[in-house]
Amino acid sequence: MSTELAWFKSSYSGGAGGDCIEIATGCPTVHVRDSKRVDGPQLTFPAASWAAFVVYASGH
Repeated sequence: MSTELAWFKSSYSGGAGGDCIEIATGCPTVHVRDSKRVDGPQLTFPAASWAAFVVYASGH
């Protein structure tokens, strides 16, 4: 079983190299990192907490 995460960039991130985050989902967690520092620190959240944050951040 591979432990490598499949990262993807936020759909709100532009291609100009500005402030971007990348997300990787792994049951039951969501991993978040700075796209400019892929070897840097990562934050890990329970999937339910991340889903609640996304709803809150989108204003719905």
